[in-house]
Amino acid sequence: MAQEFVDHGISGAKGKDRRPAFDSMRKGIVGREFDLIMAWNVDRLGRSLQHLITFLDELHSKNVDLFLYRPRLDTTTPAGKMMFQMLGVFADFERAVVKERINAGLTRAQGKKLGRPRVSLGVESKIRKLRSTGKGIRKIAGGLRVGVSTVKRVVDEQEVA
Repeated sequence: MAQEFVDHGISGAKGKDRRPAFDSMRKGIVGREFDLIMAWNVDRLGRSLQHLITFLDELHSKNVDLFLYRPRLDTTTPAGKMMFQMLGVFADFERAVVKERINAGLTRAQGKKLGRPRVSLGVESKIRKLRSTGKGIRKIAGGLRVGVSTVKRVVDEQEVA
């Protein structure tokens, strides 16, 4: 019997406590419900080399094999095990590079205001006025042609003040 485990919109870098479907799959492995795990790519399983190796150890301790469609990896062979570990290294490296680029961009932006420019004070005033009449956030946003998040921010700032 086949089962599908999908964590929609959750990064593979998150721990198992923040990936409920992945955690459910791991419980199935421990309960020996599967003999083969199939995934599209190694990055669907995680981005940390340590977590990937731990996951692979769990699979093999329960005699569960792993098949990765891309790049056609089969951990039932010594070469497949080695390749899996190498792919984990590259996934870990890729994540570190992305983090490094983000931090470099934030460093360059020090002293500068990040994000989109604020709407004018006149628009903010109109938002507050319309909201005080009981108009909904989406209606206000559509009427003034601004984003819902902009209206929400202005309303929230008014409530705090």
